[in-house]
Amino acid sequence: MAVRTSVSNQGDRGRGIGLALAVGSAVAFGGSGVAAKPLIDAGLAPLHVVWLRVTGAALVMLPLAVRHRALVRSRPALLAGFGLLGVAGVQAFYFAAISRIPVGVALLVEYLAPALVLGWVRFVQRRPVTRAAALGVVLAVGGLACVVEIWAGLGFDALGLLLALAAACCQVGYFVLSAQGGDSGDDVPDPLGVIAHGLLVGAVVLTVVARPWGTDWSVLAHTADMNGSEAPAWLLLVWIVLLATVLAYVTGVVSVRRLSPQVAGVVACLEAVIAAVLAWVLLGEHLSAPQIAGGAVVLLGAFIAQSSTPAEGSPEPVAAGSPERELSARGTVL
Repeated sequence: MAVRTSVSNQGDRGRGIGLALAVGSAVAFGGSGVAAKPLIDAGLAPLHVVWLRVTGAALVMLPLAVRHRALVRSRPALLAGFGLLGVAGVQAFYFAAISRIPVGVALLVEYLAPALVLGWVRFVQRRPVTRAAALGVVLAVGGLACVVEIWAGLGFDALGLLLALAAACCQVGYFVLSAQGGDSGDDVPDPLGVIAHGLLVGAVVLTVVARPWGTDWSVLAHTADMNGSEAPAWLLLVWIVLLATVLAYVTGVVSVRRLSPQVAGVVACLEAVIAAVLAWVLLGEHLSAPQIAGGAVVLLGAFIAQSSTPAEGSPEPVAAGSPERELSARGTVL
């Protein structure tokens, strides 16, 4: 009995630590847009902010990439997919979106990804989905209509909304690509290794696209406005690289290894809530009551869509969520 009690206590502590790490990861990820938007408003192009974020994080995680260099030979498609879509595509479109629309709205639009994944499964792959999953899609789309105030002819910049939707589509592309590998058993790649290599791929791609050598980097030597308060631009960059990227990825992976993917998925939905709250407090981006209610419906629909089991006798649909959480779910339990 004493042994069983000890094991139970250890398990409870492990789950408690995992839950704390998952919440910390959601807070870290949710703060990326809040730190990036003042830099964009101060004069840096969204692509250049993304380049700084990805390149800085890639350099910090370079030792992990070296440690898992065998992935370059064994999983080139996965690394390319994560780097091109999960890193470069998602972040570039997201940062471009928040330069035109509120941070919380942009992230909520991205939460259409689970619905889009299920649409791919149902109409492109012609595989059945459960009624619960279909309900999740309907809820997510209906909630988003409230967030963007569709009854007022779209309450936000249409191009900004399209950019956020493009970020969601990049997530879908990554999910579909990564599912082709059929990872299972002992052949599952280490998620931190994939993230490290994906950041390197993203940094190379963004260097070619953003061409950072022509930018006036003196902006980083000054301050950026955060709803009337001045913050050092370099400090916001450190926030984006170390907290919103490196710490967010690492804690996310470790948390999923201590929790079930389903529990981690619930906590992951806090990311959009945290982003909206931080944007409200730090940037003064207020959402109306219908938008807040719509955001809650979007998150509920996204959670239902990504956690629903497939129809009996059908192949399991592609998992949905953010790319880094998809990688985390593929990790093995510590």
